[in-house]
Amino acid sequence: MNHWLMKSEPDAFSIDDLKRKKREAWDGVRNYQARNFMRDGMRPGDKVFFYHSNCTTPGIVGIAEVATDAYPDPSQFDPKSKYFDPGSSRDNPRWMLVDVKFVKKLKRTISLDELKGHDALVEMPLLRKGNRLSVMPVDDADWKYILALE
Repeated sequence: MNHWLMKSEPDAFSIDDLKRKKREAWDGVRNYQARNFMRDGMRPGDKVFFYHSNCTTPGIVGIAEVATDAYPDPSQFDPKSKYFDPGSSRDNPRWMLVDVKFVKKLKRTISLDELKGHDALVEMPLLRKGNRLSVMPVDDADWKYILALE
């Protein structure tokens, strides 16, 4: 089993939205590296840190689980969608997604500032300068360390 971190802006889709819906397609990813993580690395049962970004206190707010293998993101084919990609075709889709399902909301937000304060996490991709990916791997040691912070 692999571990991941997926970012969402809470005013667009929050951990509370996932809790209410129980399961959701993680659509709109338009970065090739993030797409590749979903397409090539994610498998059903993998655990995910749900991370709120672009907010007052960015940080890890919950845990989700990958519910499906990757499949074509339908929004790329919809001319009315903000994620429409006229260069993508149904025969050769450019963008993929996975469904994620709610596991739990953390008792508190483990903030980005708090994570940066732990030397044990210095190599975590989230904490690397300039990393803005919305989907990224989390190694086993970092996963366990962060869970212990809750």
